[in-house]
Amino acid sequence: MALARLHGGPLDGQVLPLDDESQDTLILPYSETQVVYDRGDAPEGEGDDEGPSATHFHFVEAEDDIDPDSDDDARRNE
Repeated sequence: MALARLHGGPLDGQVLPLDDESQDTLILPYSETQVVYDRGDAPEGEGDDEGPSATHFHFVEAEDDIDPDSDDDARRNE
């Protein structure tokens, strides 16, 4: 098993299992939209005694604008 370490964007710092180690792009659901992360540098920890390998993915874009306060704004206007 391999891991994807996400950098930047709304999922910064998340670590996810990576089913296909050859993936160059991750498209992930986020709230009511999707976010895109691209593969960064070479995988880390590929030795047998180093645990699962980890590949860094960096935030590229979101399908829609991400506004973490949008729910709060809607509640204030009610």
